[in-house]
Amino acid sequence: MSAAFWDRVAERYAARPVGDEAAYEAALARVRHWLGPEMRVLELGCGTGMTAEKLAGSVLSLEGTDFSPEMIRIAEARRTAGNLRFSCAPAETALAGGPYDAVLAFNLLHLLDDLPGCLSRVHGALADGGLLISKTPCLGAKWYLWPVIRLLQGLGKLPRFRFLRPGALEAAILASGFEIVETGDYPRKLPGRLIVARKTR
Repeated sequence: MSAAFWDRVAERYAARPVGDEAAYEAALARVRHWLGPEMRVLELGCGTGMTAEKLAGSVLSLEGTDFSPEMIRIAEARRTAGNLRFSCAPAETALAGGPYDAVLAFNLLHLLDDLPGCLSRVHGALADGGLLISKTPCLGAKWYLWPVIRLLQGLGKLPRFRFLRPGALEAAILASGFEIVETGDYPRKLPGRLIVARKTR
C-alpha cells in the first residue's frame, strides 16, 4: 500500500460527499454503542479525519493516524474536538502507543498487504477486553465488478485492495485472538461489513 496514491487524491477525497449517508450514520450509531467516556481510542487509517471528529465526543481521547501526510494535513486543518489529535504514522508505529481500549479501522483492512500481521499487532496493543471495531468493503462475491475495478486500478484511479468475503475476514479476526460480538452491513449491497471484536486472550 502506497502513501503516494493517497497523498495525490487527498483533496478530492476530502471533498467527496458520503455515498450513502443513512448507512454511514447507522454504522456510526453502532460504533458509538460500544464506546464510552472513559475509553482511550486509536483510529488506524483515519484519512481526512471526518469519522474521528464525529466519534471524539463519545470517548476520553481519540488519536487518528494515517500514513499519508496529505490526509493528516487536511484532518488537522479541520480538527475541532479538544480530545482529538492526529499524527502521520504507519500502523506499526501508531500501535506502539498502547494499550488502547479500542482500535478503529474503517475502510482499511482490505487495503493491507499483511492482514494477519496487522490484526496480531492490534491484538497486542489492546488492553484486556479491548475492542477492534472495523468496517470493510467486502467485494469477494461481486465477481462481475472485478474487471472494471482492475481497469481503474491500472489507470491509477483506485488503490490496490483485497477482494474479501465477510466470512474470510471474520475468520482472520477470530484467528488473531478475538471474539466477534457484533456484525452488520452498512451499506448492505456492497457489503460494508461492520465487525466489533473483543480481545479474549
